[in-house]
Amino acid sequence: MRGAPGKPRTEDADLAAAAEEDRTSYRYTWVPTAAEVDDYIDAQLARAAAGTLAPYAQVAKAIGRAVGATAYWDPRLWPRRNELCAVEVGFTWLAASAQGAGLNTEAKFLLFAHAFEHWRVVRVDLKTDARNNRSRAAIERLGARFEGVLRCWSRSWAPGEDGMLRDSAMYSIVATEWPASRARLQARLRGQERQRQGGAD
Repeated sequence: MRGAPGKPRTEDADLAAAAEEDRTSYRYTWVPTAAEVDDYIDAQLARAAAGTLAPYAQVAKAIGRAVGATAYWDPRLWPRRNELCAVEVGFTWLAASAQGAGLNTEAKFLLFAHAFEHWRVVRVDLKTDARNNRSRAAIERLGARFEGVLRCWSRSWAPGEDGMLRDSAMYSIVATEWPASRARLQARLRGQERQRQGGAD
């Protein structure tokens, strides 16, 4: 999310502006306010230093600004081998103006492709608050398979539920499914690109 120590973090101002757009879609997802962005980035980088997270700013190429964030999370190794076998994609949020514009599809395609084709993982996990129908629909559009709901599984980010646990809806894509999922995502990306070009005429 930032470059070498001592260099300015250009993402800070971008993410602060992005987070302060219409926040109604963040009901079940923790997104920092503008005042919290510096601490948010520092916390994500601390997790990265600990080896539990690889965070990324999501940049909209059309405007050249960061409009959200995403990450690899919870890397898991093969038993008795120092090789990655599975990873979660999460900590994802987008500014209201960037939602529905194809950025989520493109970012997830890049993350999935790197995990399956470079790291050679056998599984990519995704999870969300079981009540978050918007997020669940987005995950399902990516081609991930619903595996069930784990009750009282992880921290709730919903307002008024600090210190409480949520039920988590669990999804995954496994390596044998990736070629078909890859083709579907590429088709979606092509369709979204055609729509953008058509809208520009």
